[in-house]
Amino acid sequence: MKLLRTTLWVVIALSGTTGLHAQHRADRQELSDPESFTMILMGDPQGYTKYDINQPLFDLCTAWIADNIDQLHIKAVLCTGDLVEQNENIVLDRKMLNQTSREMWEAASHALSRLDDKVPYIISPGNHDYGYRHAENGRTNFPRYFPFERNSTWRECCVSTYPNRNGDISLENAAYAFSTPTWGGILVIATEFSPRDEVLEWASRTAASPAYRDWKVIFLTHAYMKERTAERIIDDAYDITPRNGGESIWRKLIEPASNIRLVLCGHTGHPGEYEDSVAYRIDKNRAGCDVHQMMFNVQVLGGGWEGNGGDGWLRILEFLPDGRTIRVRTYSPLFGISPLTRHLAHRTGACDRFEMVIE
Repeated sequence: MKLLRTTLWVVIALSGTTGLHAQHRADRQELSDPESFTMILMGDPQGYTKYDINQPLFDLCTAWIADNIDQLHIKAVLCTGDLVEQNENIVLDRKMLNQTSREMWEAASHALSRLDDKVPYIISPGNHDYGYRHAENGRTNFPRYFPFERNSTWRECCVSTYPNRNGDISLENAAYAFSTPTWGGILVIATEFSPRDEVLEWASRTAASPAYRDWKVIFLTHAYMKERTAERIIDDAYDITPRNGGESIWRKLIEPASNIRLVLCGHTGHPGEYEDSVAYRIDKNRAGCDVHQMMFNVQVLGGGWEGNGGDGWLRILEFLPDGRTIRVRTYSPLFGISPLTRHLAHRTGACDRFEMVIE
C-alpha cells in the first residue's frame, strides 16, 4: 500500500510538471507567409517607465517579443526612443511621474534585458533621454545603461557607430546590417535626437558606401514628423544644439539618398483617438523612388499623458518573401494575454493594417 501511494504521488507530481511546461502561450501571432521575417516596432515607452504601476506593461511587451522570436522570425526590435521621462532628475513632479530618473532608466534597462542575447533591439534616443528635464544639452545616461557589451547579438550586426554629443562612442548613432535570403541586405541606421549635421553626413556616407549602396536602408530617428497631419517637423523648441528637425533631415539625408526607403519615428502624440497618435506619408526621393515615412507613438493611449503608457500597442512589420512588400499589423499583448480581451488585441482600421511596397 505504501508503495502504491508513493507511485500515485509521483504520477500526480509529473502530471503537474507536464501541465506547467505545456502552457498555452498568450495569443501567439502567426506569419501570413511562413517564409516571411519580421521587425517589431515599439513607440516611445516613457509612459511605462515614469510610473511604477505602469512598468510591468513594458516588461510584458518585451516578454511577448522574446516569446515570439522564433514564431515570427524576428530579426530586430526597433524603438523610437524616449525611454524615460527625464534623463537626470531626482525632484519628483507628481503631476507627471512618481519615479526618479535612475528608477526610470533601471526600469527601461530591466524590460529590455529580456531581449539581451536573443535579438538586436535598436533604439533612437529621444529628447527626454537628454539634458536634465527638457533636453537642455547633450547629457544622457543612455550609454551607461545600454553599453555595446550588454547584448551579444549587437556584435553580429552593428557595423558602424558615430560619437555622441559628448564625443563618446555610443549606440546613439549606429548602423546595423542584416542579410536575408529573400530581401538581400537591409541596413538600419539609428540616430540621436535631432541629429547634428555631422551625424547626417555619417549616415549618408554609410548608406552610400560600396558595402551597402545596393541594400535597402531603414532610417530610425526620434523626431521627424507630426501626428495626424504627417507634416515633417521644421524645428523643436529645445535648447540642445546644434540640431536638425524632420524637414532638414529629409532635405539633407533622406531625399538625396537613393537607398533609404523607410523612415520610422515617434515623438509627437495627441490624446484622443488612436488615429491621433500615428501618421504615414510617401514622398519621392531624387532617384524617383517612394520613401515610406511612418510615425508611431501611442504613449497617450490608455488614459492620456498620465495614463498607463500605451496599452501595450506594438507594430509587427512582416517582410514578405517577395522582397518588396512589408505588411503592417498593430497588436497589443496586454489585450492578447487574456481570452476575455483577446478580441481587442488587433486593430483593424486603415491606419492599423496596411502594406508598404518597397521598390
